[in-house]
Amino acid sequence: MLHTSRTQLTVFGAILAVLATFLLLGPTATVARAATPFAPVDPATVAAFQLRAGNTFADYGNAIAAVESQGAVTVRNATQVLTSGGRTGRPGLCHGTGLNAQLGPTGFCWDVADDTSNSYTDAGGWTPQGLTGSHDAQPNGLWEGRTAFLASWHFGRGMQGPNPVPNEFARTTLVNTEGGQVRYNHLLLVRPTLGADGKGNFTKVAAHADGVVWYGNKVFVANGRWLQVYDLRHIWKVNSSTEAVGVNGATSSARWSNYALPMIGEYVTSADGGACAVTAGDRPCLNSLSLDRTGQDGLVSAEYKQGAAGGRVIRWALNADTALPHGHATTAHSSPIWAMQGAATDGTDWYLAGDCPTNVGGGSGDPSGARFSCIHKTRPGIAPHVLTTSPVYTQNLGYAPATGRIWGLNERINSTTGVRVVFSITRS
Repeated sequence: MLHTSRTQLTVFGAILAVLATFLLLGPTATVARAATPFAPVDPATVAAFQLRAGNTFADYGNAIAAVESQGAVTVRNATQVLTSGGRTGRPGLCHGTGLNAQLGPTGFCWDVADDTSNSYTDAGGWTPQGLTGSHDAQPNGLWEGRTAFLASWHFGRGMQGPNPVPNEFARTTLVNTEGGQVRYNHLLLVRPTLGADGKGNFTKVAAHADGVVWYGNKVFVANGRWLQVYDLRHIWKVNSSTEAVGVNGATSSARWSNYALPMIGEYVTSADGGACAVTAGDRPCLNSLSLDRTGQDGLVSAEYKQGAAGGRVIRWALNADTALPHGHATTAHSSPIWAMQGAATDGTDWYLAGDCPTNVGGGSGDPSGARFSCIHKTRPGIAPHVLTTSPVYTQNLGYAPATGRIWGLNERINSTTGVRVVFSITRS
């Protein structure tokens, strides 16, 4: 999310609580001054959290079948896209990250155009939000034998002007990092439609694409009150490269992208479709997303509240047979992290991205002097400690069980040199 970072105001906690937390989380964690615990939410409130899909899967399924039968698009799958070349990223962490060297940081960078894209201008630009990968898609961490990643982005323009358009388009990016190279392709997110004449078409998805999880062939995109679902067996290779989005006779376009990814279904967290609300009530906002494979598989969403704490981290049960949510939440916690941007768990500890406490942080090498973000480590009922500072405006986090590493990315805009990275660290 684009925002102005604020310093998390904290106070000293009880000495015994600090010592207990320090011993629990280990000596590599920087002691933060927040004494507020990562607290369980009342079970009665959790029971009211629901995901409702209505008829969207049937409606979109009919529209997808119609588009694919008309011949204007060619159906591809994830492996075909991952092995089809594309744009060239840069291996390694090409910018300053603030990550603790003892945590073995590694990762990669986008190409220069994606590193420096700027949504503040009238022309607009793409901004990364969520990160997932083969570490979520399959238990062994590989997609058909290769390591791959998938990121979500939103397109905005004029964000500092009088008439900003924050969420004009959304896309995902499939990244192949095999062989020491970084090659990737963008897939424009689209909504399939079915006309009264039975002809299929598609339109843009105007979304912030806050978080993303790749689970089997499914891709979940969090967007406030919406949880959008896509299927990587239905990637559409379009046959023209123009600004248009959709089908026009025998021609298909996806706004200069080679690929479009159609939505197959959509859940909403409010029964009447009304706005979501962070920190309280039974209409939670889905502002980041990760996967938890411990026990019964589940999605983990987290709420972002600018300049404040209290965002809820909610676990939603998944049906491994259908690779879709059951529709209900199983647990939730209230987070003391200010401006929380991401949450992930290894089944024991929780890792939360957000603002740093007042005693942690500093410059990032960004010419603006923006402070690093922080990754906090905690357990239910325990006050978080800072595991490490992290790239400015760190977004979603995810956990890779096969390697025991935490993955994340940042969204910071610097249209001159770029400051964006995709990074990985060990847990301690």
